[in-house]
Amino acid sequence: MASNYIPPGISIELQAENGLMGIGPYPDVESGQIADPDYINAGKETITALPGASAFSSSDSFSMIRGGHIHLTILGGLQCSATGDLANWIIPGKLVKGMGGAMDLVGAPNSRVVVTMDHTSKDGSPKIMNQCSLPLTGHKVVDRIITDKCVFDCDKVGGTGLTLIEIAPGMTVDDIRASTACDFKVAPEPLPLMDDDN
Repeated sequence: MASNYIPPGISIELQAENGLMGIGPYPDVESGQIADPDYINAGKETITALPGASAFSSSDSFSMIRGGHIHLTILGGLQCSATGDLANWIIPGKLVKGMGGAMDLVGAPNSRVVVTMDHTSKDGSPKIMNQCSLPLTGHKVVDRIITDKCVFDCDKVGGTGLTLIEIAPGMTVDDIRASTACDFKVAPEPLPLMDDDN
């Protein structure tokens, strides 16, 4: 999904763990762009390949990841802790096809990890907490959490916890505290507003 938000004139090489470097946005079938079912991302969504893209095996892809050649990982989360733990691969008792590559991605050397997720679950319970209750994908791996309500930076190395750095329009710091199950610091005000167009 990140490939849909890269502005024209900006060149970023996006890689799918299943073996494509040079990911473009989702195909725009309404404008006549043909969706090629051979080009998918790791979430099995149809994508496009930019000019100069390269396809390769999954084993080559994971060699890039494990070798420290991926500088930023963006992935979804089920829960995050105040210390940078991530749970995103299983809910006990639910059917899972496999753990996928998330454990390799978050454990890759020299890579920043950004987690995108809803701030609360469907029943309203917090997904950002002192300690994850679901099985961990990685321990002290998260650098940033982006939710529908705010953005936190996480000090996974120093262990000082979360800092609220952006807030969604219409939200207050008290709203964020009420829906977050751990303490956090707040960056100097005024907090920047999240860009709701992106």
